[in-house]
Amino acid sequence: MTTVLLPTTLDLHPVLPPGVHAVHYDVSEPVPDEHTGAEVLVVWGNPPGWLPDAARRLTRLRWVQTLMAGPDAALAAGFGPDVQITSGRGLHDGPVAEHTLALVLAAARRLPDLVRAQDQHRWAGELGGVQPSRPLEEFRTLDGAHVLVWGFGSIAARLAPLLTALGAQVIGVASTAGQRHGYPVIATADVAEALPGTDVLISILPATPDTRHLIGADVLALLPPRAWVVNVGRGSVLDEAALLDAVRAGRLAGAALDVFETEPLPATSPLWDEPRILISPHAAGGRPVGVDALLSENLAAFVAGRPLRNTVPR
Repeated sequence: MTTVLLPTTLDLHPVLPPGVHAVHYDVSEPVPDEHTGAEVLVVWGNPPGWLPDAARRLTRLRWVQTLMAGPDAALAAGFGPDVQITSGRGLHDGPVAEHTLALVLAAARRLPDLVRAQDQHRWAGELGGVQPSRPLEEFRTLDGAHVLVWGFGSIAARLAPLLTALGAQVIGVASTAGQRHGYPVIATADVAEALPGTDVLISILPATPDTRHLIGADVLALLPPRAWVVNVGRGSVLDEAALLDAVRAGRLAGAALDVFETEPLPATSPLWDEPRILISPHAAGGRPVGVDALLSENLAAFVAGRPLRNTVPR
């Protein structure tokens, strides 16, 4: 009998193939000793330190299914090389795309400024009334805006049509150039040429050694002063100190950030007090969609010895 451990952080009801038994576990506690012989572990909402403990104690484990789009926590936990790791790629496309669009529109329509004015009972006339249709020195609308999406995978495929529907011109950035999901994609090596004409730079990049602080002072310096940076990928991709310096100096219009190098973001972080930086608490991808279907498909494949969907190279 194969045992699969399912977290209680989601109401999961996958189809279990013959010979597979499900045990629901509380992520706030270590795996009970009587279940450390499980062969399959499903991960969602597990606190820091939980996965390394599981990697040490689940000695018969053969497969870890993380429901996060990015598998970095599972990869860093110390599971043996014979343990397959699969990601939740595709489960978060809709929620992350929706949240990203909300952040972009909040930046364009100056919602943080409007909320601050409301708190002060101040009629912010400078943000209303007669406005230029397409101001040249400010990002105030998606209509005609140039949006660069760095990390053009399945989330970007869901997001790009939403931006296009509101008039934006979308270009993707990936490791190789070409066409993806009907949109032009430039290579990472050529991104410097596109940055000066960009109104919004959206990062959906994963956390890898190659992406750490990839969006740093050099990249930010190539953006025009009207540009906004939106990060919904991983916090390590963005050099937060360089971003804050650019915003404070007026070299960058602002940023909307959902992910950070340290989470939760410390109360002492200067990012909190910068009025042109909008902060959300890693809220974009907290609602995976289609989990039961993915688990059912992968459990059937696991029992049959077939390749698993979303396998992460190790």
